[in-house]
Amino acid sequence: MCRNITELRGLEPPATRDEIEAAARQFVRKISGVTKPNGEVAAAMEEAALKIAHISGHLLADLPARRQPPKTDPPLRRPEVRKRLGLPEFDAQTA
Repeated sequence: MCRNITELRGLEPPATRDEIEAAARQFVRKISGVTKPNGEVAAAMEEAALKIAHISGHLLADLPARRQPPKTDPPLRRPEVRKRLGLPEFDAQTA
């Protein structure tokens, strides 16, 4: 399980909804200690993650701009992660 949640504030282009939801799911997995949920647990975790993502989206929109971007790209912007997940290459122009 990941130890760190990726910083999303200050990204160019700004964090996408998918990136915010992925970070929220990572947070929920971390605090629950459940990495592979099933049944009712999975539904409860997904509901919690979507609520956290909603609140996080508002927080990111309300915070002032950063002076410097985060030191690392979020997972959904990394080519090796996108390839593993079967996603197309990240295009900053269309994000």
